[in-house]
Amino acid sequence: MARFFAKHKKTLTITLMMLPGALWLLVLRYIPMGGLVIAFQDYRPFPQNPTFINNIINSRFVGFDNFRFIFATDRAWNMIRNTLAYNAVFIVLTTVLAVALAIALNEITHKFFAKVYQTFMFFPFFISWVVASYFVFAFLDPTFGVLSGVRNWYLDPTGWPVILTFAHLWKSLGFNSIIYLAAITGIDQGLYEAAAIDGASKWRQVWAITIPSIKPMIIMLFIMAVGRIFNADFGLFWNIPMNMGPLQNVTEVFDTYVFRVMQSPIAGATGMATAAGFFQNVIGFVCILGANYIVRRVDRENAMF
Repeated sequence: MARFFAKHKKTLTITLMMLPGALWLLVLRYIPMGGLVIAFQDYRPFPQNPTFINNIINSRFVGFDNFRFIFATDRAWNMIRNTLAYNAVFIVLTTVLAVALAIALNEITHKFFAKVYQTFMFFPFFISWVVASYFVFAFLDPTFGVLSGVRNWYLDPTGWPVILTFAHLWKSLGFNSIIYLAAITGIDQGLYEAAAIDGASKWRQVWAITIPSIKPMIIMLFIMAVGRIFNADFGLFWNIPMNMGPLQNVTEVFDTYVFRVMQSPIAGATGMATAAGFFQNVIGFVCILGANYIVRRVDRENAMF
């Protein structure tokens, strides 16, 4: 036994370090997956014994009935279009601009100014959408807003795709750029020195060294983002437009749609909400597999699996 522990000391040490995180993942992520059965039940509490397990055992199985509400109303297809279109734009713009910003930050040689810029770019990530909505309202308020003389923004949906896209970039761009900046700082500086000796300009160094070096990180984050393409940022789409009815045609996404449906007193709401979450995750899983398959066909070395 002593020889076994001596031989596998490093493996056992790493396993013990990983154990708390693995237990957390098991208890809070995998075991609760048993509750997905609610998506296929008319889940109701039973007053005689209202425990969660008893409610699941005694609730009636209804198959895929809980999934029907997702496509049941006239707003359903509009919601699906908005969710996919916004997320597609967010993924492309966030990836391109975050990489560009990270490269620009890496070129700042003065450490003080580099830290200041990083702090200002990262700060919006910690601001809640409730607070951000009042920043937007200060500009767009039809009576006292900075842009009040242009139009009544909360009655005219025309400009809201741009407003929501800008708000998303404002809040998430700094965080994403820091991730890419960390990858850039890990590049061997000897590569840049050799390129400079050969007469390569800064632009040439970026295209020949920086971009190829961080390509695995870009692809990995891109695939993960595609997996969330059917998940909308509820805080963004609910708070920034102030839940204004005239704007629903361009601001209604999957999460806000489900929330509006759940607000009405309907039977089986718990099962329907679970079905909505399950549907989102299945679509996300399929999208990850599809994106990874395409990457594997084009560049096998940089595929996630």
